[in-house]
Amino acid sequence: MSGVRLEQLTKMYRDPQRGGEVTVLDSIDLTIAAGEFLVLVGPSGCGKSTLLRLIAGLDQPTQGTIWVGDRIVNGLPPKARDIAMVFQSYALYPHLTVYDNLAFGLRRSPQINVGSLLPAPLEATLTRWTRPLPKGLQCSFARERAIHQRVVTIAQMLQIDHLLWRYPKQLSGGQKQRVALGRAMARNPQVFLMDEPLSNLDAKLRTETRGQIVQLQQQLGVTTLYVTHDQTEAMTMGDRIVVLNQGKIQQIAAPLELYQHPANRFVAEFIGSPPMNFLPVTVTATGIQANGWQYPLTQQQQALFGACRERQVWLGIRPEHLRLGTATESAIAVEVAFVESLGHETGLTVHLEHSATPWRVRLSGHHAIGRGDRLYLHPDPAHLHFFDDHSGQRLM
Repeated sequence: MSGVRLEQLTKMYRDPQRGGEVTVLDSIDLTIAAGEFLVLVGPSGCGKSTLLRLIAGLDQPTQGTIWVGDRIVNGLPPKARDIAMVFQSYALYPHLTVYDNLAFGLRRSPQINVGSLLPAPLEATLTRWTRPLPKGLQCSFARERAIHQRVVTIAQMLQIDHLLWRYPKQLSGGQKQRVALGRAMARNPQVFLMDEPLSNLDAKLRTETRGQIVQLQQQLGVTTLYVTHDQTEAMTMGDRIVVLNQGKIQQIAAPLELYQHPANRFVAEFIGSPPMNFLPVTVTATGIQANGWQYPLTQQQQALFGACRERQVWLGIRPEHLRLGTATESAIAVEVAFVESLGHETGLTVHLEHSATPWRVRLSGHHAIGRGDRLYLHPDPAHLHFFDDHSGQRLM
């Protein structure tokens, strides 16, 4: 396995309608450790798929350097980079069986050798068996046996070994996706690229398959870059997550770090379901206030702002860090607009006084709350987030 390093990677396209160039990726610096599962997440058009295409060699960067292991691969064609890629579409050969789809890349690649596919004891056994044959037949037989062993091993790992002699038209969506994954894994590449491979599956299959992908990656130890717009996939699959927006990296962190300490307001809004709630507030001598609502700050929080008084900042509170309470000066008065009763929790959409933006609330368990009810919410003081009013960067 090999790591991947991107240095000042930039990609620009000409826009004939605007008569200029559009920057899709802007000076990306990124290091992926060998064996790491890195997830790229962000809204549509942020440059996620373009980044994968550049690494795979399907597109060329405007500037910057791409390292795979200790090699600069900028000038190499895709087949010479030892990289496998899975796309959103399955791209299976309809006239080939599952077995032949899995074996196709192994048979076509001149770089595949028997030793890389077989355990040492089995390789030695095959060598003894084929020794009486002419040399050309020895190589052909040993190679095909090695390919067969690799195909069967991958099929068993993906739990599709009972489907090896079926054709793609006889498979379900989830089975097709596992075949596509297996075909990429069969070559034992140095780097594995996945471009939204689960987006065509239903919710139940997505949940099952993402767990299988993580288990397979851990078993194979292959460096993996996984692109998704689904932040749930990102949080549950990645060793680290890269949040992209408008071609720039917003934050790189482990899932929990990203959730608890977002670098800016964009990350705070994008990561989390439902997203973080925001309210513009003014810093006072003892706390914060907004439209008559006042909330005291801890000494640590007050020290953050120092002598800066009457400063405008954004307050961020996640939906699960609001609890029901009584009408006090520090409570936020809201009116319920929508209720989602899920049994294990109750989701609320509420309106604040003097604020056009609704808030989301998540309460543990079942609550007898109806539309139009007036409630008083109390934020958890240990989970308040503050962001700069102008730059959106995290203050605390």
